[in-house]
Order: sequence, then structure tokens, then C-alpha cells
Amino acid sequence: MNSALRNAYFIFSHSLNPTSNPNRFPLILSLHSLQSIAVSRLPLRIERQQQPYRSPRFSSFCSSSSMAGADADAPAASSSVEKQFVDFRAQLEDSGSLRDRIRSVAMEIESSTRLMQASLLLVHQSRLAPEVLEKPKVQVGLLKSLYKRLAEILRESPGLYYRYHGDWRSETQTAVSLLAFIHWLETGELLLHPEAEEKLGLNESDFTLDVEDYLIGICFMSNELPRYVVNQVTVGDYDCPRKVLKFFTDLHAAFRMLNLRNDFLRKKFDGMKYDLRRVEEVYYDVKIRGLSATRD
Repeated sequence: MNSALRNAYFIFSHSLNPTSNPNRFPLILSLHSLQSIAVSRLPLRIERQQQPYRSPRFSSFCSSSSMAGADADAPAASSSVEKQFVDFRAQLEDSGSLRDRIRSVAMEIESSTRLMQASLLLVHQSRLAPEVLEKPKVQVGLLKSLYKRLAEILRESPGLYYRYHGDWRSETQTAVSLLAFIHWLETGELLLHPEAEEKLGLNESDFTLDVEDYLIGICFMSNELPRYVVNQVTVGDYDCPRKVLKFFTDLHAAFRMLNLRNDFLRKKFDGMKYDLRRVEEVYYDVKIRGLSATRD
């Protein structure tokens, strides 16, 4: 700064006294170089001066205003999220209440099918007598009334049949297997799907017997036939293997028509092939020993 003042003094004095020492001319050049340096820095100073001045109070006011706006939007967003989850809670409570009612009826169906199974165990101990089937057939009417109650519950929430279907599915498969076994013991024929629907009261448009449940129930029924054949041969009914084998062969051929996926139904059908093999072994053994009552 002192050098700049010194150069300015020399230039001013030179202008007053043009006949001064010419050796001072370089000082004029240095002053011009100093001015160019100052001019190069001038825009930075101008830019800084052009920025509007804001007091600390104004800055704090702006920041508080923006925070106040954000706080005003937060309650609205929070209320919408809260309302959504309130609705979710109501839906889950309604769904849980409906599922509890369905499971209550399903437990009664399971209890009824256990009584039927206990009664049907007698057919494996001696020759089949009509009075043996009377006790399990009493439960058929109870099953029909239980499925009627189940249909009434589901009508309160239409369109949710398959959402809660798993809560009574296994019980229905067991019921179909027992009904099919009783029907075969009485007639020697397969219980058809419409007949099973009629016995269970599931022939209405909004509550029917699922086809897959029916097929799995038939597979469950086939599991009882090898044991039945062995026990009947033990008590002297040597024609039983022939009749069971004919029925089993036709049933297995009918299942072959289905394009089954690799699921539970396919596994039960694979088990049916082993049941058929066991019946064939009993039949061949009886025939080789000459115990068969008829000649095929």
C-alpha cells in the first residue's frame, strides 16, 4: 500500500513539473501495472457488493417460515397414514373373527369324521354286516348340517371362498374318503362327484365340493382297500381280492386320464399305484393256492 501511494505521489509531482528527472518514468509503468492488477480484482469486489444484504433476523425468519410450512404438511401426511392403518386394523379384525368362526365349524367336522373312522374300523375285523355301517352313516346327516352352517358363514362375505378354503380343506378330503368307502362297501362302485356333493350338501352354486378335494379323498379311500382285502381273506372271503382288484384297476385307469402336476394330488396318486400292487399280490396268492371261488 505504501508503494502504491509513493508511485501516485511521483506521478502527481511529474504532472506538475514536466521537466523533472526522466528516470522516474518507470515508476509510471509500475503504477499502470498496479492499476491493471487492481482492475482484475475489481469484478470480485463488485460481485460481493451486488449481493443483497440480509440481516440475521431476516435469515432466521425465512428458515422458521420454511420449517413452519413443513410442520403444517406433516400432520396431514400423518393423519392419512394413521387412517389407512386404522382401516387395516378393522379389516384384520373382521378377517380374524370370520376365520375363528370357520375353524370352529371345521373342528366339529373333524370330530364327526373321527367318529366315522372309529366305527369303520370294525369292517376290518370280520365279515361285512349291514349293521356295521349303520353307526358311521348316522354322522353323514351331521356332516351335512355342519357344511350348511359353513356355507351360511361364507355368504356373509361373498367372494372369499378360496381365501378361507384351506381352513376346512383337509376335513373335507377326509369326509369324502369315508363317504366313498361306505358307498363302495354297500355298492361296490365309486362314489361320483355329484353324489358326494349331495351327501355333504355342497351342491349349491356359491359353495361346492372342490374337484381336487374330491380326488384326494378318493385317493385316501384307496389306501384302506389293501388292508380290507387282507383282512377279508383272513376271515375266509377269498372272492374279495378279485372284486377289489377289478375296481382298483378301473379307478387307476381313470386317474391316468388326468394331467396331474407335481403336487400333493400327484403324490397321492403315486401312492395308489403301490396300493394296487398290494391288492394284486394278494389276488395272485389266492389264485395260485386255488382258494378263489370263481374262475377268471
